[in-house]
Amino acid sequence: MEFDKEVDARGLNCPLPILRAKKMLAEMSVGQVLRVLATDPGSVKDFQAFARQTGNDLIGQGETVDKAFEFFLRRK
Repeated sequence: MEFDKEVDARGLNCPLPILRAKKMLAEMSVGQVLRVLATDPGSVKDFQAFARQTGNDLIGQGETVDKAFEFFLRRK
């Protein structure tokens, strides 16, 4: 999936991946896509809740080949 910016939050525990994503999204334009990489298993639920609460679209999620979690958020 194509993306405009990326946050590498691998090795960070909650809530740091969400906080870093929130900061980056604030700097982005409407419609741009942010890719977030995280290793915290809790980030799966966290990013689903974050998208619901902020109105940003969680347009994709999965795992990378090196077992990191990957999230794609579209800026509202």
